[in-house]
Amino acid sequence: MSVPLAELELACAQALSYRQGLPDAPCNAVRDYAQMLALYDAPLPEIGEPGADVIRDLAETATQGLTPMAHPRFFGWVLGGSAPVGVAADWLVSAWGQNAAFHTSSPTVSALEQVAERWLLDILDLPREAAVGFVTGATVGNFTALAAARGALLRRHGWDPDQDGLFGAPPVSVFLGDDAHTSVFSALGYLGFGRRRVQRIATDDQGRMDPSDLARQMAQQPGPAVIIAQAGQINTGAFDSFDPIADIAAKHDAWLHVDAAFGLWARAHPDYRALTHGIARAQSWAVDGHKWLQTPFDSGYAIVRDRTALEAAMGIDASYLPERVAHDRIPSFLVPELSRRARGVPTYAMLRSLGRQGVADMVARHCEIARQIADLLTSQPGITILNDVNLNQIILRFGAGTGCDLATEQVIETLREQGALFAGGAKWRDQWVLRLSVICEATAVPDANPVAMAILDAWAQVRDRL
Repeated sequence: MSVPLAELELACAQALSYRQGLPDAPCNAVRDYAQMLALYDAPLPEIGEPGADVIRDLAETATQGLTPMAHPRFFGWVLGGSAPVGVAADWLVSAWGQNAAFHTSSPTVSALEQVAERWLLDILDLPREAAVGFVTGATVGNFTALAAARGALLRRHGWDPDQDGLFGAPPVSVFLGDDAHTSVFSALGYLGFGRRRVQRIATDDQGRMDPSDLARQMAQQPGPAVIIAQAGQINTGAFDSFDPIADIAAKHDAWLHVDAAFGLWARAHPDYRALTHGIARAQSWAVDGHKWLQTPFDSGYAIVRDRTALEAAMGIDASYLPERVAHDRIPSFLVPELSRRARGVPTYAMLRSLGRQGVADMVARHCEIARQIADLLTSQPGITILNDVNLNQIILRFGAGTGCDLATEQVIETLREQGALFAGGAKWRDQWVLRLSVICEATAVPDANPVAMAILDAWAQVRDRL
């Protein structure tokens, strides 16, 4: 008996049509949330519809409310462009329908994840004994790595939080830069460390942690400690000074974790590797695949030097689950999930497709485009670039005096209305800025000039209205 595949064939055709049309499409959503909700909001059907009809209607209507994140001129939120190889591998993952928990539940996926783990540690040049948990993104990556840190630190002080909880445990101090990403604070909240109960370290004008302030504050706060450094500040792209921070961590027997959602990929290219000098001295790292590796979403990595600490924090056991063979890498022992999709497969596919040189070339290309855009805009009247463009991030401010916030907001809104490119806004040092994140696989060097011209045109329109 044949298996009906009309829904799959239709979805494939619609997906191909969508991706093929992206380069010529406006870089914005045609309808907003309220309009899309009105389009879909209806009572639960009493009688189901044919699957092909559902897929056809969904594909034809959904595109109106999609933000085109794989567009070559999409520069919002530091998001990669879901490259075709990764998307195709992700289609296979959905079609295979595997639970990537154990070797016996999916031998293929377990093997692919083990190889992808080794390849990731190789291209990022991190300790080869480290464990890699394939998680949903950097938020859960930070959570997972810091859970390992919490257990390892407290066990050194005679307490096992994974077995005995936190009531009565020795307090753990957390030190992080004043410009840490919000996902780090979320992870600290989930783990019981608290979003406010942290020691915030002074930062410089690019958001880099001040090691001297870290040393001073740690000297005043003895006991178990976690230091959270940063590779790639979300606005400026800046990197903390990892060597002096690692020296301080070693002096205090602290756990050094690095939030490196996109910045860790700088290690893939020799010209940018110096930005990460000393980063391999940390105990754990969190990084995204759906940023510079261009995997589809639901792809991040919790990397922990001490595999045993990660397994102690994440391991799960029950009589119906397979027994572990000594030294085996068990996928579900490295992440906070038992049932999960085979998210390591797109990572394997992207690394195999790009190779070491392909990843390096993409990092270099995006950084070059960012510098070209910045060079074209830096001397223009009324435009100020607020960061050192050493990587792929640019933050811009428009106008002068007290009207800068309004002018900047209006430039962002004008760009979105025109659809020539998508740029995000953010607060930096209490000032509203336009932020460009050059990280989409489809973005090419020839895009730099049109992007700069579109920004100049939007600024001219706003300036004429002010």
